[in-house]
Amino acid sequence: MLDRRYVLAGLAIGAASSALPAFGMGGVSVPAIGMGTWLTFDVGNDRAACDGRADVLRAFFDAGGRMIDSSPMYGSSEDVLGYCLEQISNAPVYAASKVWIPAVDLGDEQMEASRSLWRIPRFDLMQVHNLLGYEGHIETLRSMKAAGEVGAIGITTSHGRRHGRFAEIMERDDTLDTVQFTYNMIDREAEARLLPLARERGLSVIINRPFQRGALIRRLQGKPLPPFAAELGIMSWPQYLLKWVISHPAVTVAVPATSSVVHMRENMAMLTTPMPDTATRVRMLKWVRNL
Repeated sequence: MLDRRYVLAGLAIGAASSALPAFGMGGVSVPAIGMGTWLTFDVGNDRAACDGRADVLRAFFDAGGRMIDSSPMYGSSEDVLGYCLEQISNAPVYAASKVWIPAVDLGDEQMEASRSLWRIPRFDLMQVHNLLGYEGHIETLRSMKAAGEVGAIGITTSHGRRHGRFAEIMERDDTLDTVQFTYNMIDREAEARLLPLARERGLSVIINRPFQRGALIRRLQGKPLPPFAAELGIMSWPQYLLKWVISHPAVTVAVPATSSVVHMRENMAMLTTPMPDTATRVRMLKWVRNL
């Protein structure tokens, strides 16, 4: 079973050492804010854009970040990510990607292509993306984990319509290490079954779309933050939304995506400010509902 407790020991990241809240992810401690790459790293051969993403990645690591999540579904993101990682010496990356192909017999080839694009020895986590070909791919992943070719295995979804099947798999598949799904102040369906089930099963939880693909930020833009936000070190709506997500006791790590160094630093600042308790989370949600 995975260790889901907070690890409050100082994490040495680069030249800096700070006490960041971190969780167990397949036996490895990762801070509660990771980095997604969907859309933001899909910049093709645009060298200036690639160098800009390397700056974003550098800011992520400098602030204590470790987990990066990608997929072959994300266009050129994995190739760009590999280029960026090469620009950073001894990057402390926890590498998570996905297998996403209907033909199960081509899964090995796709995962090897992803590893080559990332320019890494192996993946720390490999996931079956949106449950595509789950039955076949999970067998491959189990074998890879047993052979030490990946560190942990899991499943993902970004669509609420799959939550029923997702929960069924969580209940019966005791080989899973992680699950990934959408959770934010608007998309709260996961609270009913997936989040409690993950705690019960001892699964690490990765949250995608914490900003509802930016829609929540746009909706709240120009609205006043509540007075109590400052007590949590929150200075902006993105910080407010992210802090609320990662403070759920079943959440291991959220993976917001950004192409901005400033926004990356803003996100990562939420690792070192007070975490809201249950009552404060309810208060935070109520404030947004009343706007």
